[in-house]
Amino acid sequence: MCLGGRKDADAAVIGSYDYMGGDARRIQHFIKVHALAQLLGRQEQMDDRTQFILETAALTHDIGIKNGEAKFGAGKCSGKTQEQEGPPAAAELLGKLGFASDVCERVCYLIGHHHTYTNIDGLDYQILVEADFLVNFYEDGMSQAAIKTTCERIFKTEAGIRLCRQMFGI
Repeated sequence: MCLGGRKDADAAVIGSYDYMGGDARRIQHFIKVHALAQLLGRQEQMDDRTQFILETAALTHDIGIKNGEAKFGAGKCSGKTQEQEGPPAAAELLGKLGFASDVCERVCYLIGHHHTYTNIDGLDYQILVEADFLVNFYEDGMSQAAIKTTCERIFKTEAGIRLCRQMFGI
């Protein structure tokens, strides 16, 4: 595998579309999370390997929803369920796409923790959490107070804090 090459990035996008096929709302969600994660990673001057892992994780971070809803019913897939169901589905998808095992391992770790906001280890993890929050704030219609509190408590990167303040006027 050519780590971080255009072909690999395209494979992750197409694989995610195929996996979530028919679920336009969720496809739109991960596209937005990916775009923001990509931007934040670049603004934070992330190295190429970590940037690639971040972007792959952003494209697959909610992959566990499909299996979670199959087990528990439509609309019944908590963040914890996503963290449990996501890594096996991502490992299978990324394995089929030929991703290197070390990339797959870190992506699966990020997917398995992206709703856990304590002990965040790594810039890729921090930015994935921030990008997902930025999209969820809007999609979920969060209040200004909730956005401000979350930004103050969870966001750590300069780029993420700046974008949150700009985007939501806080």
